[in-house]
Amino acid sequence: MVYYKTHNLNTFTFMTLPHLFQLVSLAAIWGSSFMFMRIAAPEVGPIALIFFRAAIGFITLLPFLFIYKQQSQILKHWKSIAVVGLTNTALPFVLFAFATLSISAGLTSVLNATAPIFTALVAFIWLKERLGRSKVIGLLIGFSGVIFLFISKGSLSFDAAALAIVAALVATLNYGYAACYTKQHLTGVSSLAIATGSQLFASIMLLPFLGFNLPEHEVSNTAIYSIITLGVLCTALAYIFYFNLLANLGPAKAITVTYLIPVFGIFWGMVFLNEQINVSMLIGAALILSGVSLTTGLIKTNTNSIKFAIYFFMRKKG
Repeated sequence: MVYYKTHNLNTFTFMTLPHLFQLVSLAAIWGSSFMFMRIAAPEVGPIALIFFRAAIGFITLLPFLFIYKQQSQILKHWKSIAVVGLTNTALPFVLFAFATLSISAGLTSVLNATAPIFTALVAFIWLKERLGRSKVIGLLIGFSGVIFLFISKGSLSFDAAALAIVAALVATLNYGYAACYTKQHLTGVSSLAIATGSQLFASIMLLPFLGFNLPEHEVSNTAIYSIITLGVLCTALAYIFYFNLLANLGPAKAITVTYLIPVFGIFWGMVFLNEQINVSMLIGAALILSGVSLTTGLIKTNTNSIKFAIYFFMRKKG
């Protein structure tokens, strides 16, 4: 998914009840995607899983593309959309599917929340966008949460869980790059055209690897249903939901879905996969989401408040 940079957020101002329902529903849908990947990935493998997810997503979105007569935009901007297909679908989806082989769906959804942090970092390095004090502090807090999760995983060795965490972070780095690339090369292009085209090109890019990664055993119905749900619900319909929110609320409010996805990711994992939530995960999630809040501008640091807190603390110590 492409994450958009936001400024001056007043999150729920003028948000109607239907829009709030859509926002929560979108978070629930995207949060469930990590559960479905964790179910299907061990049976079909990450590459085959994401090929079918992208292909099903493309097929589901295609009628909408023709209904709104936006297919010409894919033909006109196919090279740039192909780059987004690689960096916003093929690579990150495969990496997240790989991560779910070793870590919980809940933890994977928490790591997914670092995407806006990487977007701000890539924008600073590539697009030379200014990083204010709040964003710098947000980056530091967000990455401290990642480091905390890495250290608290039970072992300091670079084991399967550590590799999964790195894979998830590389996935969100790709999201950050895709967001900046989209801003640079696809501004003004229909979001529906970008989404449909990116699923098409992601499928094409993964197709050559499919023959070497098909499962050699019979796949369970549960895994098949999970793949279909990922393609139809978590990819195609989720994008339609997101585009509707973007159109009605703007990116500033639509981006708040980022903060809700880990809540549902953890919840679905606990309910359907019997995953356990621990204090370390909660602390790591709190640090990451706090960092994201500062990086995106949802909350801002207040110098006077910080000075007062330091003064009050020193008076207490004295």
